[in-house]
Amino acid sequence: MIQKTSRSTNHLTVLISLLRDRKGFIEEIRQGERLQSKIVSLLVCSSICFAIYGAVIGLFHSPAQSLSSAIKLPCLYLLTLLICLPTLYIFNTFFGSNRTLGQHFVIVLSAASVISALLFGFAPVTLFFLITTKHYQFFKLLNVAIFTLTGVIGVNFLYQGIQLISDRDTEGQAIRTRLLQFWLVLYGFVGSQLGWTISPIFGEPGRPFILFAGTEGNIYVDILKAISELFGFK
Repeated sequence: MIQKTSRSTNHLTVLISLLRDRKGFIEEIRQGERLQSKIVSLLVCSSICFAIYGAVIGLFHSPAQSLSSAIKLPCLYLLTLLICLPTLYIFNTFFGSNRTLGQHFVIVLSAASVISALLFGFAPVTLFFLITTKHYQFFKLLNVAIFTLTGVIGVNFLYQGIQLISDRDTEGQAIRTRLLQFWLVLYGFVGSQLGWTISPIFGEPGRPFILFAGTEGNIYVDILKAISELFGFK
């Protein structure tokens, strides 16, 4: 029991050190320090934070949706990372980066962990609106805004992190910076489309629980539909 508590504390310590001293944490990644322990700790902490937030938003529909969303949300962020990581690593390596796949993985995982911690911080706010409002479209758009805000902060961290761990050669750095900007856009599109593919994550009240809604339509049309319904547009 004591050993399990100690391990949990160690995992949490890694996440807190990331949040408190981001530049120092990134420098450790650049130096290749304790990469394996960072991966394990960040995977554990981010999965828990994502699962908690997923459980909260799923409760708007039902306990079954809450459990489903608690599983889906960590999978969404981790799968997006795994799908996009090879592209980032191969292009960076092709244009002169000497950083390992492990270093790339940790820095991208660190960005996902920042997002997870921010979502965990928003969980009480989301729970408050879950209790005090029954308007599904408002609740969905509120969470879209929260996901967007935390995603922008996470992507900004990732952009700065990749820049800091990169080699300093001027020509190669300039090319890798442009590729990184393209990759961040790709990362956002993959994440949003994957989120749509594994939907529902919220679950609309009044409808029966389903595990997957299918891939008809896309997330952007759904957001526009939610806005029009919220403001009474035809």
